[in-house]
Amino acid sequence: MKVISWNIFNGQSSNPALPSPGLADSIRASITSIGADVLAVQEVDENQSRSGNVHQMEIIAAAMEAPYWGYARAVIGTPGVGWRHPSDAEKIIHSESIQSGYGIGLASKIPVRRWHRIDLSASLIGIPLPFPTAKGFTLKYTQDEPRVAIVAELENGFTVTATHLSFVPFWNYFQMLKIMRFLRTVPGRHIIVGDLNMAFNLPDRLTSWKSLASKKTYPSYKPSLQFDYILAAKKLKFKPLVVPDSLISDHRPVGVSIELD
Repeated sequence: MKVISWNIFNGQSSNPALPSPGLADSIRASITSIGADVLAVQEVDENQSRSGNVHQMEIIAAAMEAPYWGYARAVIGTPGVGWRHPSDAEKIIHSESIQSGYGIGLASKIPVRRWHRIDLSASLIGIPLPFPTAKGFTLKYTQDEPRVAIVAELENGFTVTATHLSFVPFWNYFQMLKIMRFLRTVPGRHIIVGDLNMAFNLPDRLTSWKSLASKKTYPSYKPSLQFDYILAAKKLKFKPLVVPDSLISDHRPVGVSIELD
């Protein structure tokens, strides 16, 4: 089973001075070309003008030829511009809303038995973050927004959880612990996949879970840190995947091929 995580940066170009390539073509070149079975994506747009008013998760699943997919809104609106918390009715796994949203998704070629959603509250404080410009990067104080995890119980006995944790140190650790506690109530051989916003292999060092992927993923133009992980609750046989680089996103994808018993 080939599993990949990729923060797609809502399809923006990895170089802000260059035009962004098509999202579908990028998915085919980087993901479909290696025969991925499961793809977790973060920073996914839904009906946003900045990304062409499309549902990016639908495009991703179609390009990957994955019939089973889920999308979970973290916010309604646009982070950094204006947003609100989704209502209970808007916290659905699939969406046909005409409102703009932003969240995470998971696409699978393996049938999904059941979906779950885990809401993760935002930190009360923000931190300065680098933002790309035509001349490089500039620091801007950024308030945190709510996060979410999406859990897919697969027919092959694995349960894959996709998430994008807070960029605020320590708060992302507590979010990760909340996910791990929830997963104790869900069957399957567990994997957590996503942009955890933790460097230096902290998810592996601070928990009993083991990191299956070791790769510097951020920033994509000159990777120096690993923020993107594939974690396993128990020991698995696996091999790292070489995922082709892409011209979109400020993150590089990371993936592994897991042996099935």
